[in-house]
Amino acid sequence: MFWRSKKPAPKSEPSPARPVGAPDLQAAEDDTGTRFLTGDTEVDRRTVEMLLETIARISQSPDLESLLDYIVDNSIQFSGAERGFLILVDAEGQPKVRVARARDGRKVEENVRFSTSVVRKVLEQQKPVLATVQSDSDALELGRSVFDLKLRAVMCVPLATRQDIEGGTRGVLYVDSKAATREFNQRDLSLFDALSRQIAIKLENENLHLASLEKARLEQSLELASAIQNSLMVQAPTNVPGLEVHGWFRSAERASGDFYEFMFTRDKRLAVAIGDVSGHGVGPALITSAAQASLRSYLRVMPDPAAALTMVNEDLSQRMDAGMFLTLLLLVFGPEGRFVDLINAGHHAPLLVRGGAVTQTTKHGLALNFAADLPYQIDERLELESGDLLLAFTDGLIEAHSAADRGQLFGEERVKQILLEHARKRSDAATISRAIAEAAFQFAGGKHDDDITLVVIRKL
Repeated sequence: MFWRSKKPAPKSEPSPARPVGAPDLQAAEDDTGTRFLTGDTEVDRRTVEMLLETIARISQSPDLESLLDYIVDNSIQFSGAERGFLILVDAEGQPKVRVARARDGRKVEENVRFSTSVVRKVLEQQKPVLATVQSDSDALELGRSVFDLKLRAVMCVPLATRQDIEGGTRGVLYVDSKAATREFNQRDLSLFDALSRQIAIKLENENLHLASLEKARLEQSLELASAIQNSLMVQAPTNVPGLEVHGWFRSAERASGDFYEFMFTRDKRLAVAIGDVSGHGVGPALITSAAQASLRSYLRVMPDPAAALTMVNEDLSQRMDAGMFLTLLLLVFGPEGRFVDLINAGHHAPLLVRGGAVTQTTKHGLALNFAADLPYQIDERLELESGDLLLAFTDGLIEAHSAADRGQLFGEERVKQILLEHARKRSDAATISRAIAEAAFQFAGGKHDDDITLVVIRKL
């Protein structure tokens, strides 16, 4: 039992005398766990009961704020101090007072000063410290605040658990007294240290609980963002004379920096856009949403698609951070799909399959947000023939890594082979889209590090 009779302590060499004029600043030994026991059964019984009651309150209390006040009040009661503080280290590594209490249970709202030198010593060494001040010179050596407040006894213990020391939340429990007759001893320090360990566990558990709530909230937000973005990926139109189109999309995370868009211009021509914002996740997803909305709006009111893209670039340049870019390919088809105008803003050139061969265009402009006043123009016009296939895609497709060898990429050649095979079969656009996507995922072992988007257009 905790309150068994205490064996006489073995004799030891006397401690060296404290130099004259030096404050009695002591660091606790490592075995402080039960050094608060005196050997007096009745005294030890009351001490252990009070400690166990406090530990039970700490572990069961659902209200952290009132619990912290209770902890500091009990710390003052245990130690016989006049003031008590719970001090936590903030994100910048600075000690900040979380709770300040006086002996009568009042909050200390004015003159919240304490021995920062003692606090920093405890935070740096992660060991309990007590200091007894016997003169003004002692006080000044400990710190100006100790002298100004006329403190005569200070005790401070760390609140850090093992996980905390390795980089989590840290702090101290601190008490002091002005009374010249009050000197904290090793028993006080041991009891204080035992209490602080329970407080540290409670704070750590509270942080873990808050972290789990934040994670759940973030997961819910990402699910919502993913659902909204998926709803913005419109279905390919099925009533375009002379053309068959299909889009396929898969994000690497909940939200994507890729997008495709089907829309009609002011003069009722089909416009197909595919874009890729640098990076992936929520930030790029917001840019893609803004780009989709701007492009759709400008194409409805401006007869020149190149001028519309120029306006989109001006808009996005005001919203995107420097160093973030949007590559975009805009295809605008003529009546019956007889031709297509290409405007390429730094995107991968589309693949054109015709007569058993695959070709690519070479002309392109710069990505959006490269320069706010950059004018765009039609880079090329292609005349389309019956049976022609056009594939537009983002780099996540050709840069999919092999499951067997991370240094091997899916590449354009595999894409071209699939296109030629399905061109011979006269497969529809949806079948070709799925075949390319399935081949890429099989190659990558079902995983992908980047968003993958592709659009297939087939001339009927």
